[in-house]
Amino acid sequence: MSQVWFITGSSRGLGRGLAEAVLMAGHKLVATARNPAQLDDLKQRYGDQVLAVALDVTDEQSAGQAVKGAVERFGRLDVLVNNAGYGDVGSIEDTDMANFRAQIETNLFGTIIVTKAALPVMREQGAGHIVQVSSVGGRIGPAGRAPYAAAKWGVEGFSEVLSREVGPLGVKVTIVEPGGFRTDFAGTSTTLREGRPEYDETVGKMARYQRDYDGRQPGDPAKAAAAIIHLASLDNPPLRLPLGSDAIRAIEQNDAQRAAEHAAWRDLSVSTDFDAGNGAGHFPWEAR
Repeated sequence: MSQVWFITGSSRGLGRGLAEAVLMAGHKLVATARNPAQLDDLKQRYGDQVLAVALDVTDEQSAGQAVKGAVERFGRLDVLVNNAGYGDVGSIEDTDMANFRAQIETNLFGTIIVTKAALPVMREQGAGHIVQVSSVGGRIGPAGRAPYAAAKWGVEGFSEVLSREVGPLGVKVTIVEPGGFRTDFAGTSTTLREGRPEYDETVGKMARYQRDYDGRQPGDPAKAAAAIIHLASLDNPPLRLPLGSDAIRAIEQNDAQRAAEHAAWRDLSVSTDFDAGNGAGHFPWEAR
C-alpha cells in the first residue's frame, strides 16, 4: 500500500538513499533539505510523486510550514523519518560552546521540533509511524563525540517517552541506531580534530580511526533503506533497531558490561531505600 513519507536531510547520505528507495517503491515523498535545489533531480525523475521542501529543522515555523505543505499536497502523513544530523570529533575541553549548541540544536532539537510539527496530523489520523535516526552513539558514549552523543542519547530518551504517549493513539515509534555506513557522514559531513596531546589515546585515536574507517564501513546504505521501509510496513515494529553488524556487536558488548556493573553494585544501589515496607517501589510503566 502506498504511503506518504516525510524525510529530513534528504539531500545526502542515508537520507538521500532512503528518499530514492521510497520513491522507487512507489510511495509518495516529502523530501526536505536546507537547499531544495539539491533535490531537483528527484523532482525531474518522479514528478508529482515527490514534493521538495526547504527545511531548517531547528526552525519551528519552517517545520510547521513543511508539514502543512505535505498534508496540502498529499492529504496525510504516514511515515516521518527524522534523519537530518551531523557529528564532529573533538575533545570536550577543546569544543567551544557554539559547536556544542549547534550539534545539539540540529540532532536533538531538530528531531523534537519536526516531531512536534507532525504529531497533530498523526494524532488526528489515529495512525502514523515516526522513525528517529539515532546512532550506535545513542547507546554508547564514544570518546571525541560528546555533543553528538549527548544529542543522540537525548533523542533516545525523548523517543521512548514519545512511544509511551502516542502508542495508545495508534502512532508507532522506532529508533534506528546505525553503525558505520558508507555515506559521507564520516567524510565531508564531519570535522575531525585530534586535539592536544593529552587526549591522543582517546580523542586522537578516534579521529584517526574515523579517517581510516571512511569508505570501509560495513554498512550498505541501500540495505539500511530497505530495512527502514520494511519497518514502516509492520503492525508491531520494534522500539529500537540497531543497523549493521558493528552496531549490534558494540551495543551487545556495552549492554553486557552495563548489566555486569549493575550486578556488582546492586547491593549499594538498593541500600538507599527506606526500610522494608515504607514504599511502593514500583514505577507506573513497570510490568507487574
